[in-house]
Amino acid sequence: MAEPTPQPAPVLTVDVAIVGAGPAGLMAAEHLSAAGLAVHLFDAMPSVGRKFLLAGKGGLNLTHAEPLERFIARYGARAEQVTPWLNDFGPADIRAWAAGLGVETFVGSSQRVFPAEMKAAPLLRAWLQRLRHPPAGGVPVRFHMRHRWEGWVPDQNAIDSEAVHDDSTPTSGLMGFASPAGTRLVRARATLLALGGASWPRLGSDGAWQTLLAARGVRVAPLKAANSGFDVAGAGGAGWSAFLRQRFAGQPLKSVAITLREAQRELFRRQGECVLTETGLEGSLVYAASALLREAIERDGHAVLGLDLLPARTLAQVRAALKAPRGTQSLSNHLRRQLRLEGVKAALLRELLPAEVLGDMDRLAEAIKDLPVTLNAARPVAEAISSAGGVDFGDLDENLQLHPLPGCFCAGEMLDWEAPTGGYLLTACLASGVRAAHGVRRWLSWPAAASEHAQKR
Repeated sequence: MAEPTPQPAPVLTVDVAIVGAGPAGLMAAEHLSAAGLAVHLFDAMPSVGRKFLLAGKGGLNLTHAEPLERFIARYGARAEQVTPWLNDFGPADIRAWAAGLGVETFVGSSQRVFPAEMKAAPLLRAWLQRLRHPPAGGVPVRFHMRHRWEGWVPDQNAIDSEAVHDDSTPTSGLMGFASPAGTRLVRARATLLALGGASWPRLGSDGAWQTLLAARGVRVAPLKAANSGFDVAGAGGAGWSAFLRQRFAGQPLKSVAITLREAQRELFRRQGECVLTETGLEGSLVYAASALLREAIERDGHAVLGLDLLPARTLAQVRAALKAPRGTQSLSNHLRRQLRLEGVKAALLRELLPAEVLGDMDRLAEAIKDLPVTLNAARPVAEAISSAGGVDFGDLDENLQLHPLPGCFCAGEMLDWEAPTGGYLLTACLASGVRAAHGVRRWLSWPAAASEHAQKR
């Protein structure tokens, strides 16, 4: 008896498929749903916004209230690319959007903007409620969880019909998803990828999409740690001593400043806080300089930051205090009484300075104001708050549509940009979702938009 002919898997045909249910994907879904489009949102995880929720566990930093010109400058080399997104949906728009969800915001003393409740969960609940039950004119978003994107598969229908694909025809094709019920095939008129970077992979953003896009001719810069901690070279290149690790790992370094220089030119200086870890340094102050530190390590094999342990005092004041009569006091007591310098700060001096510097009050004063700390590696990208690298902007049009894959758009952290913490990451992710959604709407006016896209390639 002949074996039955295997039946092809059924194909779900949709107007818009969004892959990735983080902030960029959810924001794109909201704008497309409000425009009356049927949106299907796919994600590998059991629930949406997992990284968003974890990031907001200690207080969700939505955006920042500083002037827009300074805000844009935080994106460094990618400011030019990010500016159009922020013109579409900037910090003020985010606060208005949150208010529309019933979530009031406030500006903290650092100009960071937070929800009044300081938590991400209430905002995410209200957001999902609106996506599932949109206002009049909107179309409910359909969620497909536990659907891991596996890229594109041969479209037999297109092969059988001998369809001709030219530059004005969507070529993103048939997509495959691994789901609890087996392989799920999806054909979309437009696809939006918002798959995140490679930080915190246990929450879903594992960077596996890199090889899938590269196989379709999309240029992807390697994903690297951003807003990460760094490992210290330490005395003799051996890292922190066992004493410092055991006694002070996890201790905050409060009210310090760091300076980065290149050829005697100051590249960066900022005051704030960081944390001494078992392997080096981390925290908001280090994150703010992480791009410069990473680039120096890639170029020179190491980076040296100057750590000012007493930024509120001048070098002359520190020197005068150290030269005050000491009597029989130990150096530790002298530092504590004259400068209130003790604990982890005093331990760092003993860790990094030779005995001859500790015994010379002039040289010790200079070290207190500019203690050289040598870093030799960023922590792994999986530990970082965010990642740098991603889809090359040269392969994207102004609507974040991929040149090699007409009809396929990208948004969020999978693009090649980075920013420090402080609301800048989330703002750009949300804004890129809005920009890509605008692009999808233009694309769905095809063939006019497709023809225009082909002419710009």
